Amino acid sequence: MGSYCAGWVRRQIARAPLLAVVVLLYALLYTNRHWLHWPLPTIITSYLADVLALPLILSGALWLMRHVYFRRIDFTLPHTWVVSAWAGISIWFELLLPHFQPRTATADGFDILAYALGGLIFWRWLNSPLYHNSLHKEKPRLN
Repeated sequence: MGSYCAGWVRRQIARAPLLAVVVLLYALLYTNRHWLHWPLPTIITSYLADVLALPLILSGALWLMRHVYFRRIDFTLPHTWVVSAWAGISIWFELLLPHFQPRTATADGFDILAYALGGLIFWRWLNSPLYHNSLHKEKPRLN
């Protein structure tokens, strides 16, 4: 039980910094792409935004579900929602959009893998309850 609690505490400490790193990296990438134009390795310019997309989108959805809809800080997104978000974004950006806007959108199978990696990052490190079940008798609600 002690190692489980210690692991939970480490996840709670790591959650906010990981999301902050994701937001910061995306902001830096966006700033560079639109204003700075510094030369970066192709793998970063091609796939980093795709890896960061699902952690950003799903973290926003998780916040809304916790604070607006369910009003429970213990809510986590079901795995099927994470997979559905990955599938929907992959289908839209890699199948449909290139078909309807071939001059501005390009289909790339590696983007689908990058979205999957972002989904795994969210599922593993960002999608966990904000409290530990054994420490609370009742599930806490937001007021």
